[in-house]
Amino acid sequence: MNDWPEDGGYGRGSANSQPEGPRRMSHVQRPQVPQQPPRSPQGHGQGYNPNFTQARNEGYDSGYSQGQVYGGPQQHQGGGRGGVPPQYTPQGPGRPAPDWRKRIKIGSIVLAVVVVGWSVGTYAWASSKMRNEVDLSKVIERPEEGDCTTYLIVGSDSREGMSAEEKKKLHTGSAEGKRTDSMMILAACSSGNTMVSLPRDSWVTIPNFVGSESGKSYPARGGSKLNAAYAMDGPELLVRTVEFNTGLRIDHYAEIGFAGFANIVDALGGVELNIDKGFKDKKSGANFQAGTQTLNGEQALAFVRTRYAFAESDLQRTKNQQKFLNALANQAATPGTILNPFALYPTLGAGLDTLIVDKDMSLYDLGKMFFAMKGINSGDGKSMNMPINGTAPQNSLKWDMPKVKQLVEQIKNDEKVTVTSSR
Repeated sequence: MNDWPEDGGYGRGSANSQPEGPRRMSHVQRPQVPQQPPRSPQGHGQGYNPNFTQARNEGYDSGYSQGQVYGGPQQHQGGGRGGVPPQYTPQGPGRPAPDWRKRIKIGSIVLAVVVVGWSVGTYAWASSKMRNEVDLSKVIERPEEGDCTTYLIVGSDSREGMSAEEKKKLHTGSAEGKRTDSMMILAACSSGNTMVSLPRDSWVTIPNFVGSESGKSYPARGGSKLNAAYAMDGPELLVRTVEFNTGLRIDHYAEIGFAGFANIVDALGGVELNIDKGFKDKKSGANFQAGTQTLNGEQALAFVRTRYAFAESDLQRTKNQQKFLNALANQAATPGTILNPFALYPTLGAGLDTLIVDKDMSLYDLGKMFFAMKGINSGDGKSMNMPINGTAPQNSLKWDMPKVKQLVEQIKNDEKVTVTSSR
């Protein structure tokens, strides 16, 4: 069967001296090609012009494709006829899969750097705001150090920095100077933490001392209420009096005034507390119903200051103070506060402005104190009043000295506290 077109006999053994032109089989699809240039006037054969082909750097085109599938689309480089068809060029290797282990490692390093930087910055900022004003080196005739770390925590009735409106709102009065409103010993021990409240009406001996400001020596005063020591010569004499009457060495001192206490509570958004029995007190502004509730700064201050609403007066107040401080520490010493700068900075700022500590106390020591209080609230420790055995002059409270000595020995030796207080 003859499929060749009848076009003058070319391509079928013609004796013509002219070379054959290109032939196209009917079943092969070829792209449109430009028209052949005119024949050379020098008599060259049909379809052949050496100048034309040499100018285009092309050779003889047999009409067959090189390595291309018949019937498929063809694209010639340069758009000319007779060129070498383009071969398949791979697009290069595909995009590699992400190395998640490397990314996680880099991300972890960046996060660690940010956290460390933030922590160092916060520590430096908070340390700069601490008021290290109490010099315990001025305290004379001190007991030997024990196995536990002991803190004397004092709430003063200082109105420092308070406006007349704030004094009225918080029911603090306008008394000049400052006195101790609450005192407690916190012993942080490996055997368990213990918080012992010292009623401010405790009858104690004020020993001889060296004035913290004057440097003069003063003789022992004899029997007096415990809060008188603070009124006479401030924190140093208070520490001296507590150590003299208990035999327990105080390692650190921390004191906070009315305004600072209320501000800390407000900075935390209030403190949740379960009040066993409702009570009212006009002097402190207390007005509470029984049950679980969230106390703001004003309410918290009224709760810890109330004494006249209770039959046990100062003893019940010390119990309330312990209860609230434990709840406060439990809420403050949490990841939600410590790791949240929007909660941590206001809390530290509110407390550190009015918090007075000894010269050797660091921010780390302060943190340990709060965590020790938190441990007591969670059941890892004990809260109690100093053992009492009757009354003393000026309607004061007399300590049960045999129990006090036993309590002190257990704390000094880091033993589990078994001493109890009947009141």
